[in-house]
Amino acid sequence: MKSVIHKSIFSLVIVAPFVSACGGSIPPPNQRMADAQSAERSARELGANGVPAAQLSLTLAQEQIAQGKAAMADGDNERADGLLKRARADAELAVAQARETGARIGGQEAVEDSTTQKTTNAVQGAVK
Repeated sequence: MKSVIHKSIFSLVIVAPFVSACGGSIPPPNQRMADAQSAERSARELGANGVPAAQLSLTLAQEQIAQGKAAMADGDNERADGLLKRARADAELAVAQARETGARIGGQEAVEDSTTQKTTNAVQGAVK
């Protein structure tokens, strides 16, 4: 009976460090950080700060990037990875919201230009 207990304890002592080493460490999410920062920069360049809905998404992305940096500095790479995934998603949402607003404004301007041109054509007698 003692030999069985000793073998079990010995096996546990030998195997435990290898098992914990296999899943215990997550590498720093450097690529996720770069992706999140790139998406955030794109949102800023597209004018997300001037669009209220996009501004909120951009602010969330910036906060999550900062939290991700802090988590990486603390060695909590798993938490950092999750934060950076969300940051990228929020930044990409800000990009889409900024583009949508730009497209909507462009469409309204096109309609106004068309109406102005129709009026000009009618005044000049170009329209029957």
